[in-house]
Amino acid sequence: MRKLERIVRREESAESNRLCREAKIKIKEIGQMKKLHLSLLFFVLTAILIIGTVQGAEKTVTLRYAHMNADSSVAGIQATLFAQLVEKYTKGQVKILVYPNSQLGNLQQVTEAVSTGSIAICHNTMAAIGSLYEDFGALDTPYLYRDVNHLMKVCSPDSPIMKELNAGLVKSHNARVLYTFYFGTRHLTSKKAIYTPADLKDLRIRAIPFPIYTATVEGMGAVAVPLDWSETPAALASGTINGQENPIDTIYSGKLYDVQSHLMLTGHIMAAEAVIMNQDVWQDFSPAIRQAIQKAAAETSKKATALTSEKEAEELAQLKDKGMIVIGPNNGLKIDVFKKAVTNEVNKRFGAKYGKLYKEIQAVK
Repeated sequence: MRKLERIVRREESAESNRLCREAKIKIKEIGQMKKLHLSLLFFVLTAILIIGTVQGAEKTVTLRYAHMNADSSVAGIQATLFAQLVEKYTKGQVKILVYPNSQLGNLQQVTEAVSTGSIAICHNTMAAIGSLYEDFGALDTPYLYRDVNHLMKVCSPDSPIMKELNAGLVKSHNARVLYTFYFGTRHLTSKKAIYTPADLKDLRIRAIPFPIYTATVEGMGAVAVPLDWSETPAALASGTINGQENPIDTIYSGKLYDVQSHLMLTGHIMAAEAVIMNQDVWQDFSPAIRQAIQKAAAETSKKATALTSEKEAEELAQLKDKGMIVIGPNNGLKIDVFKKAVTNEVNKRFGAKYGKLYKEIQAVK
C-alpha cells in the first residue's frame, strides 16, 4: 500500500512537473505572440504613416506638350509661357516639355495622342478637337462671330456652351479643355490676285483636313486640298497647291511670303485654339496642383489673346514690307460675295447638324 502511494506521489509529481513545463512553454509562446503582434502593429502603423506621407506630397512629374506651330508664333510663345507658369505655380512639381513644329505628330495624331495618353497636352483648332468630339467643329464655322470678344466669350472654358462640349469630350475621349486663346482671323493667300469666288475657280487651295475647313474652301470657289500644316510650305513652293488660308501670325511666322505673293483679307474664320490635356493626367493631380495649373492657364489665355491682337496689325505691315500685295475691301475684295457663298455651302452641309448650336452661339452677348 505504501509502495503504491509512493508510486502515485511520484506520478503526481511527474505530472505536476510536466504541467509546469507546459505552462512555462505556453507563457513563453504567449509572450512571443504578443511581441509578434506588437511588431506587426508597429509595421502596419509605420506603413500607413509612410503611405499617408507619400500621398500627401505631390510627385514631381514631367509632361509633354505637342503642337504644330513655330516657336516664334503666338501659339508657340503661349505654349512656352504656359510651361513656365505651370512650373512656377506648382513650385516645380509639374514640368512641361514643349515640342513645336509637329515634332510629335501632325494635327490629327497629336490630338489622338492626348486622348490615349501618349502625349499629355496639345493645342489645336476646334475642328481638330472635333475629330474626337464632333460638335467642337461648329466653333470653327466661318463668319459666325461678331468680334474677338464674342469669340472668346463663347470659347471660354467657363461658358455654358464650352462646359457642355468639354463634358462630352471628357466622357467620350478622356481629354479636357484646359484653356483657349485667340489664334487669329483667317485670310486667303495665293500667287495671284483674288477678288471674288469666281477668281478661285480650279485653283487648288490647302484646307485643314477637317470637314468645316474643306467646306469653307470649297464655298469660296476653290478646289480644297486637305493637307497638314507641316506639309503646306513645301507644297506651296513646289506648286502642288496654289494657295492656303491662315491667320496673319501663321502666315508671317511660317514665312509664306517667300512662296505666296498675294494676301486677301477675307477674314472668313475668327478662330480660337483649345489647349487640351489627357483626363487621367488631370485626375492624378491634387486639388492644389489643379488650381495652380488653372491659374497658369487663365494667365496664358489672357496674354496670348492680347498678343495675337497686337501682332495682327504689326505683322500685316511686315508682310507688306516683305513684298506681299495685300488686297482688302478698299482694293476691290468682295467680302459680301465671299460671305454669302461660304455661308450657303456651310449651311447646306452643317445647318441641320449644328443649327441649334449656332443659335446658342449667336445669342451670346
